[in-house]
Amino acid sequence: MTTRRSILGFAVGALALCGRFPATVQAAGAPAFAPKTSDAGGVRVVVKPKNVGTGATWEFEVTMDTHIKPLNDDLTKTAVLVDGAGHRYKPTAWQGDTPGGHHRKGVLQFPAPTDAAKSFELQMQGVGGVSQRIFQWTAN
Repeated sequence: MTTRRSILGFAVGALALCGRFPATVQAAGAPAFAPKTSDAGGVRVVVKPKNVGTGATWEFEVTMDTHIKPLNDDLTKTAVLVDGAGHRYKPTAWQGDTPGGHHRKGVLQFPAPTDAAKSFELQMQGVGGVSQRIFQWTAN
């Protein structure tokens, strides 16, 4: 019985390390940040930090949904990342759905802040006719 438990424990650990286990495995030292939602102007925007705190690029998964108006915003022109010191970073890329339609999803990429940020926010101007949406996170 002990051998079976050992094998099962090893298999679960190996699957988690390989990223094939349902639980999300975070990079060592990288905090997990919860998704943030903004419901305004008939448009729901959900932003989930996907890759922040490590590497040269920070990534945010963005989902936009509406049943009122087409989603034509170019987030590379309307979004900005602001670190805890107030430094502003423009997006370097959007990888996802093209403008238009009522449902869009993609990843917005930014250069990593030059200083380790304990807090940061993603600001979006004009999405869905809303002057500004602010999504804020603070590291523990």
